[in-house]
Amino acid sequence: MAKTDVILLKPVEHLGAESDQVAVASGYARNYLIPEGLAIPVTAGNKRRLDALAKRRAAREAEELQHAKDLEASFRTLKLYLNVRTGDEGKLFGAVTNANIAEELKKQFDIDIERRKISLEEPIKLMGDYHIDMALHHDVHAQLHVIVKSTNPNAKLPEEKKEKEAAENDRRN
Repeated sequence: MAKTDVILLKPVEHLGAESDQVAVASGYARNYLIPEGLAIPVTAGNKRRLDALAKRRAAREAEELQHAKDLEASFRTLKLYLNVRTGDEGKLFGAVTNANIAEELKKQFDIDIERRKISLEEPIKLMGDYHIDMALHHDVHAQLHVIVKSTNPNAKLPEEKKEKEAAENDRRN
């Protein structure tokens, strides 16, 4: 299979970032990357464009890093409340996933975060307080305090959750 060198004009997932020079299959470059405006062929004239692309990339990456740092600082004091349906024992009907958390952040605080950046070891299935890890940038990680409450007035915090919270508090102190 013949390879062609191209310069990326925009970030392409699983391939590279803006201003990267990559070798790709000729058909991929000819039929997708170049017509979509994602890449240009490597020529002497196009290599001169690399400086402008590299500057634009550096500015964008600095802006993304600053935005992530600002979000991380705001997450230190932020508490996200989720009201869910539960039984009398405090177990959820269904589960709270990273997509639910991203949706609620958008709804409650107008913070738009991709669900992939929110890392849950497993979906939340019990009421209580949780500290969720978030990868906002490859250099910036934050914790979000999520409080899962029941819409059922008779719901009680399950015993297993009380034990987990006690163990977690002991570990933190």
